[in-house]
Amino acid sequence: MNNRLLGAALALLAPLALPVAALAQDAGDAAAGEKAFAPCKACHQVGKNGVGPNLVGVVGRKAATYEGYNYSAALKNSGITWDDANLHEWLKNPKAKVPGTKMIFAGYPDDKKVTDLIAYLKTLK
Repeated sequence: MNNRLLGAALALLAPLALPVAALAQDAGDAAAGEKAFAPCKACHQVGKNGVGPNLVGVVGRKAATYEGYNYSAALKNSGITWDDANLHEWLKNPKAKVPGTKMIFAGYPDDKKVTDLIAYLKTLK
């Protein structure tokens, strides 16, 4: 390929580099998410129900369906499946996402921390 064609190809592809980098960043950092999970441990235990329900396998699960936990009627009737978008809204402000929830946590204002926490939750299988 000659230099002129190579330059034209690079000029066409350059605008794609930023969105690809942004997508990679949006995947979150599971190690940072594990640290962000620290306040959650007050209610959520990994592998069993505590004050809050078990979060193993939560990503992709329909809300309020883990056996043996007494969910609020609001969450039971929410129709939510815990995908990235729903988890993000929930972790930012649980009471705004599902008014009437029993969850007392106010939420994380930091989008990066929420994204990292979701990445960590994805590792709990």
